Amino acid sequence: MPIRLDPNVSRALSVAADRLTDVDFITDQPPYDLTYNDVFMVPSRSHVTSRLDVDLTTPDGVGTTIPLVVANMTAISGRRMAETIARRGGIAVLPQDIPIAAVQETIRDVKASHTVYETPVTIAPTAPVSDVLALLGKRAHRMAVVVDDENTPLGLVSEKHCLEVDRFSVIADVMSKDITVVEAGGDLQDTFDLLERERRDLAVVVENDALVGVLTKRGILRSTIYSPALDPQGRLAIGVAIGINGDVETKARTMLESHADVLVVDTAHGHQEKMIEALGTVRRVRDEFEAANGRRVPIAAGNVVTADGARDLVEAGADIIKVGVGPGAMCTTRMMTGVGRPQFSAVLECAAAARELGAHVWADGGVKYPRDVALALAAGARPS
Repeated sequence: MPIRLDPNVSRALSVAADRLTDVDFITDQPPYDLTYNDVFMVPSRSHVTSRLDVDLTTPDGVGTTIPLVVANMTAISGRRMAETIARRGGIAVLPQDIPIAAVQETIRDVKASHTVYETPVTIAPTAPVSDVLALLGKRAHRMAVVVDDENTPLGLVSEKHCLEVDRFSVIADVMSKDITVVEAGGDLQDTFDLLERERRDLAVVVENDALVGVLTKRGILRSTIYSPALDPQGRLAIGVAIGINGDVETKARTMLESHADVLVVDTAHGHQEKMIEALGTVRRVRDEFEAANGRRVPIAAGNVVTADGARDLVEAGADIIKVGVGPGAMCTTRMMTGVGRPQFSAVLECAAAARELGAHVWADGGVKYPRDVALALAAGARPS
């Protein structure tokens, strides 16, 4: 499902805006570890007057405009998620356990996607109703654009068009031909006003009569609040995870050549010799790529929960440390082995160690409420 950025997240980030570097405890730092649930941020005098005044651009070199990462989990991070979060300023990391060819295809699709227009679900007019019913859930607006062989929009179809209709009926018999069509490059405010006047939720965007995307009122509104995360060529940004097993060198080189914007060297227990060896390989490949192409792609690595772990991974070549073992509600590592550490203390300690070496931290897991995002930022990380 596409990410919907809760307004409460923006409010929580605004509160944390002045506390992005260090945490000052009112009393002495407790001798025991803390979860996000154990911590409050005490308000003090602030110059922030609106959440829209807060610059949340991250300093870790990834190029995001909000401090959110979609973790490299197979059931969560894919093409649709990558497009959606990048349009809102974050970045998704593709999982490491999918075929390289599929990763390359996903990167190509995301890079080819428009930075504002949503990628539509399309259906042929000759397709049966059963086909479109299986596709509508892939978009929050739950509509599909009916296109011909030339990719020219013919109409729209939604669930209401398919009610009390035989599942073998063809789309052409149930679709609505009364649609709002706008030209690519037009003013978004004008499109929003048009949808308001016509009392519609979706406009079809065309260029030379061919479909290039769709716009919703909610999407237009969000595009005025959030700036997309883009690569140096102005395309949507996307990350890729690389494991520590197999041919790490070839995969790292392939992902860089495929235009990945951040490489994430990931394993459940990141503070181990094989991780350090893999990091050395990835750093060497990245440095060669930088020398040849003039672009430095950040390397993230983890997961760790101690200062020693953070220092070792930075010294091995990581620009960003992924922190978190066990904080998730259903974390397999903790459930099966009992290994882990409360997340707030882990982030606090690792962020301090990484900062000393000029590196950055991602807080991976343990986020249940918007306030947890703010607490991760206050401890010196960005959440995923």
